Amino acid sequence: MSTIGQSSNCPEVLLELIHAGMRLIRMNFSHGTHEYHCWTIQAARKAIAMYVEETGLPSNDCPKKKCLQLNKERQAKAEAEQKQKEQSKQSCEVKIKDCLLKDVEDCKKRTEKMSHKVEALPDSYAALGEGPHWDVDRQSLYYVDLESAGINRFDYKQNKVYKAKIEGEVFASFILPIENRPQEFAVGCTRRTVIVQWDGVSAVAKVMRTLFEVQPDHKDNRMNDAKTDPNGRFYGGTMADKGEIFTQWKGELYSWQAGGQPKVIREKVGISNGLAWDVKAKKFYFIDTNNHEVLAYDYNQTTGDISNPKVIFDLRKIRPEGPLFPDGMTVDTDGNIYVATFNGGTVFKVNPSTGKILLEIKIPTTQITSVAFGGPNLDILYVTTANKFDQPKPAGTTYQVTGLNAKGYPGVNLKI
Repeated sequence: MSTIGQSSNCPEVLLELIHAGMRLIRMNFSHGTHEYHCWTIQAARKAIAMYVEETGLPSNDCPKKKCLQLNKERQAKAEAEQKQKEQSKQSCEVKIKDCLLKDVEDCKKRTEKMSHKVEALPDSYAALGEGPHWDVDRQSLYYVDLESAGINRFDYKQNKVYKAKIEGEVFASFILPIENRPQEFAVGCTRRTVIVQWDGVSAVAKVMRTLFEVQPDHKDNRMNDAKTDPNGRFYGGTMADKGEIFTQWKGELYSWQAGGQPKVIREKVGISNGLAWDVKAKKFYFIDTNNHEVLAYDYNQTTGDISNPKVIFDLRKIRPEGPLFPDGMTVDTDGNIYVATFNGGTVFKVNPSTGKILLEIKIPTTQITSVAFGGPNLDILYVTTANKFDQPKPAGTTYQVTGLNAKGYPGVNLKI
């Protein structure tokens, strides 16, 4: 009973004191002195008064029952506060009101699963940014400014972009580092794939020689997207560069490897775009922008052959009022594909086995051209954009997306 005081205003302690006092009161008054009995009763009354003051309960209520109720209320309040703290930590960059999915609630569930951040790279503008390629050895992102024959390098450690123009050329459709030649790159210039010399810093780069040329008689065509497969082979295609490009199918898709000639692997291509490989699934993914869909081919890594094309993602079903134009593409280590939309301001993360959209990554401009994973841990998604037809700022900016909880593969050097 001597514990009654400032340190004992816990309802549980007070309740025990009340019970102790009640037991003493019920004892035979022949035990102890009259003063002791009086003191016992006063202590019990004090404990009851403190209990009522602490809990706010009426004194004629059952103390034990009310204490248990209070404990439950406190526990529920603590759990609610913890849940609120966890929810406040989530900061998904995707705006639900801009969601392109038909079912907004479904979109909300998907986008809230992950928290990511979209940031612009410094001084990264390219009027038609394309072809992002992560170089592990130099910890740099290479990409092109397509319609000005510009080639760019973002140095991760310096957080700086170096830019150069290729002397005497009009286009630079893609840039691929050459195996074992640190200052040489394969670049798409009109219908030629040329070897360019660049130190990665200077403002001017020079063509050394032509590696190969395709469609020499199609003067209105040019090379578009190109990449290397996991074995260092070239894959890339062409498109019409004059007239209404979204309604023409004059391009082709090619493969090439050292010592050989370009081989046509797909004819009647509209705009040859996104290419990606999943070695574990033995798949090659390809986008013809004009068909508004992503194809999956069976892929033989030993020979480089592709076969059995199948539509695995149809963008016409996403926005019925007007089809989205798929552009560049990449794949993560879990086998999911990331599809840039040229007129949608969005990168879709898609499960290629089901065609289900797992995430929408909103970019603060409309013309999203391509994507590639990079960074020291290969967990940063780099996104190139364009400023065609007088788009408002920040069109043409290159972005990095972090916090995706996903990793990709580095770019592969071209073997010549």
